Amino acid sequence: MSAQPDHTPAAPAPYAPAPGAPAELLARLRADRRAAWWVPAFEAEWAAALEESRRTFSLTTLYEVVHAWQARLASAPSVDAFVASGRDEAGFMDMAELRGRRRR
Repeated sequence: MSAQPDHTPAAPAPYAPAPGAPAELLARLRADRRAAWWVPAFEAEWAAALEESRRTFSLTTLYEVVHAWQARLASAPSVDAFVASGRDEAGFMDMAELRGRRRR
């Protein structure tokens, strides 16, 4: 007889955001200069996650949407600073082109 469980444990759920996190996040998105693009995108992802959660009885998808958008907001100032720095990326190679060369 083995002392090992006969089932695979479920993957740990991501950190659960506070109950008001989605509403707070949406308010922050609306206040951002990218609101015209980000608010509709968040609302679409949130609606899809809600439907998925109703179908699967799991909150994981909702948590993932909140975490992804929190990360986008948190990294936005760094992205803005990089873009404003005027770094020239003209010398870099397109990854699609690089992948195409390997296949030949």
